[in-house]
Amino acid sequence: MNIKRVMVVGTMIVAISFGGINWNKTTVNAMPVAKWSSTGVADKDELLDALNQESEEELYAALYDGKSLKEIAAAKNGDLERVINLQIAELTRQLDQRLASGSISSLQYSAQRAELKELVTESALATYG
Repeated sequence: MNIKRVMVVGTMIVAISFGGINWNKTTVNAMPVAKWSSTGVADKDELLDALNQESEEELYAALYDGKSLKEIAAAKNGDLERVINLQIAELTRQLDQRLASGSISSLQYSAQRAELKELVTESALATYG
């Protein structure tokens, strides 16, 4: 067999194989990237508001330095009880979702729900430095 013929036929097969992948298919266009802020009005984070923190970076830096949520709240006259209640509410929502999805039983839900206040309070008072 002629080598030129093999090369031509091989090239045609490759071209048809790869070219045929997109035949009779609609083109998929990427969606534009979502913007974080939809308007000029900034939504205030409830946790940052309760701690009187200006930004997530400020809170992150304080936590990274080993400060407890109690110390962070006290430094800027924040409301520690509100912080604890926000965390309990969020964890309760997560437990509700897990119960609804069947990933935990009602007995597990009750046991975990009963110890939320104590765990969150201990966590808010603990320093990690």
